[in-house]
Amino acid sequence: MANVAKKVSWSGRDRDEEDEPPAAGEATPLLNGAGPGTITHSPFLRLGQLSSVDLDDDVRELSLDYDNCENQLFLEEERRINHTAFRTVEIKRWVICAMIGILTGLVACFIDIVVEKLAGLKFRVVKDNIDKFTEKGGLSFSLLLWAILNSSVVMVGSVIVAFIEPVAAGSGIPQIKCYLNGVKVPHVVRLKTLLIKVCGVILSVVGGLAVGKEGPMIHSGAVIAAGISQGRSTSLKRDFKIFEYFRRDTEKRDFVSAGAAAGVSAAFGAPVGGVLFSLEEGASFWNQFLTWRIFFASMISTFTLNSILSFYHGNPWDLSSPGLINFGRFDSEKLGYTFQEIPIFIVMGVVGGILGAIFNALNYWLTMFRIRYIHRPCLQVIEAMLVAAVTAAVGFVMIYCSSDCQPLQGDSVAYPLQLFCADGEYNSMATAFFNTPEKSVVSLFHNPPGSYNPMTLGMFTLMYFFLACWTYGLTVSAGVFIPSLLIGAAWGRLFGISLAYLTSGAIWADPGKYALMGAAAQLGGIVRMTLSLTVIMMEATGNVTYGFPIMLALMTAKIVGDYFVEGLYDMHIQLQSVPFLHWEAPVTSHSLTAREVMSAPVTCLRRIEKVGTVVDILSDTSSNHNGFPVVESSPDPTQVAGLRGLILRSQLIVLLKHKVFVERANLTLVQRRLKLKDFRDAYPRFPPIQSIHVSQDERECMMDLTEFMNPSPYTVPQEASLPRVFKLFRALGLRHLVVVDNHNEVVGLVTRKDLARYRLGKEGLEELSLAQT
Repeated sequence: MANVAKKVSWSGRDRDEEDEPPAAGEATPLLNGAGPGTITHSPFLRLGQLSSVDLDDDVRELSLDYDNCENQLFLEEERRINHTAFRTVEIKRWVICAMIGILTGLVACFIDIVVEKLAGLKFRVVKDNIDKFTEKGGLSFSLLLWAILNSSVVMVGSVIVAFIEPVAAGSGIPQIKCYLNGVKVPHVVRLKTLLIKVCGVILSVVGGLAVGKEGPMIHSGAVIAAGISQGRSTSLKRDFKIFEYFRRDTEKRDFVSAGAAAGVSAAFGAPVGGVLFSLEEGASFWNQFLTWRIFFASMISTFTLNSILSFYHGNPWDLSSPGLINFGRFDSEKLGYTFQEIPIFIVMGVVGGILGAIFNALNYWLTMFRIRYIHRPCLQVIEAMLVAAVTAAVGFVMIYCSSDCQPLQGDSVAYPLQLFCADGEYNSMATAFFNTPEKSVVSLFHNPPGSYNPMTLGMFTLMYFFLACWTYGLTVSAGVFIPSLLIGAAWGRLFGISLAYLTSGAIWADPGKYALMGAAAQLGGIVRMTLSLTVIMMEATGNVTYGFPIMLALMTAKIVGDYFVEGLYDMHIQLQSVPFLHWEAPVTSHSLTAREVMSAPVTCLRRIEKVGTVVDILSDTSSNHNGFPVVESSPDPTQVAGLRGLILRSQLIVLLKHKVFVERANLTLVQRRLKLKDFRDAYPRFPPIQSIHVSQDERECMMDLTEFMNPSPYTVPQEASLPRVFKLFRALGLRHLVVVDNHNEVVGLVTRKDLARYRLGKEGLEELSLAQT
């Protein structure tokens, strides 16, 4: 191949379809640092934030079918549906979106209330203990108590993730990005994952880790959406016989997009930001109707959360709690900005981009270390406990050593620690460490000038930066949004204090305003979001005035950060070796054609095929293909077998399960009539071929695939360029693209892995290695 640096050879290149994992015992490169030829039997193989496929699981496919199979059964059903039935289906879509918003809001309320109660109990116990031992000595016991409490709570949160559902680790945003891109991450939208996610994030935040509860809301909303839209629970084995029409990947994808947006909306009280987040970071498909439904789900989500939390806080008619975190309103009259400050905001964006790149680079090497040495669940739990204890110890030592005492004013500080300060004063460092990260962010935004000593802010920024970097990637459910905002708010406020000092206290150098800009720049430098994050910050602060400077800071942070290293989520997706397709093909890939990137040879089936042949092909563990081109049945071997359609592994398994075949001598007999309902009932957990018994006599029967195959699969000539193939594959959400020659004969098959392995690197176009799972 011209102009391609083959960085690592792709071991499965000669297969016609690498859509599935190898059989247990096969070599699996890039898993837990195992090299080629390493045989692993671990039930859960984890890389970074994503859990890979469980080799013994019944969910075998790696990709999702976002292209509807328009076979005869599908077309007949669609033709039978009249205008009224279509209106009913559309109404059901709106009903599902409303249910997604309500349930996502309820889950967010549950997380917020439980965290508030448990964290408050922990802080009161530790505060009383510190106050007690400050007078009579023995503060080392207070340190021990704080560390033990944190480690114990985090241990429970880590155990349920590591041993019960590893895919619930982290924020879940990389997993949902992969799902909406078309990659099937096992267990990612199951009920058990939701339960572990909710419990895990509560325990992580209460355990004092440098994490936030907002990121996991996106994953939680996606799981809720995937479950509701199917009208049943495969985990509970309950089918409510509703929403059966939506039991396919195409429909589920749209609802998962709405769930992710509802999660953002509940987290930040930003319904428009939620829609834009789903568009910018997740959705692989978009249209006007989907936009309205997603916006509706987001509005319902934030309204539900607002109503319940306002009632819980004693303001039932005030609706003053729009999201899990409320940044508070910035007064435009007092905190306006001038034209001279715009270059300063751009400089802050540069700082945020550089710090974000350093954060991501450190986390990359730390994740690589974890992949190689901390891949066992017990070690992962021990590491999480260690981080919790170290976080408590660092916080205690910095509070102990700090001499930054500030006068206590009303109830502005939730848990004021006096320690060695005079009566009527509190330790300023304690407001940053001895609190939940969300409340610390708000205090940095809104506390009056003089509330923090520059040395306090500098030390806090330095220590919390490394703690947050160490924490992200632990086997706990946790987000990176709030830690990033907290780091940025701390150095942004320090920046504002320094500016006020240099300009002799100019009125526009208010530290709260610069804390907001620093928070936006830091978060943008880490996660590289621009459009959605700008709107989220504006909605969360209730101030449109800062839209332009926030946008400038975010764009600058992204440009600077991208120069050095990828965004945090993309980096972890790449570490997993997931076949993730970006919006466009690499810019220098026009020299490659479909013939060079396709997988070949292809296993084809005849239109009328012998049952034994189908069973043998599906049972062949060395070629776990998912899609099979169907060619014309011809007794003449010299005649060209032209392409007639495409049939999926899942469809063949359903046909074998229902014994849809006839004896060879009676080909004219009518086969058992299947309906689309038979395929939808088996979705999404199709049984493995090993569970289907086919007798020796049945192996001699014939199977007519005409009615069930897709008679019009997308095809390209073998001379088509890679960008053209990529655009067709990505825009239509394809899973298989058949490559044909001038005689319409199948010569190859393009799959997700064939396209995703090419990337533009420093040496030009590079061919990457993709994990076989």
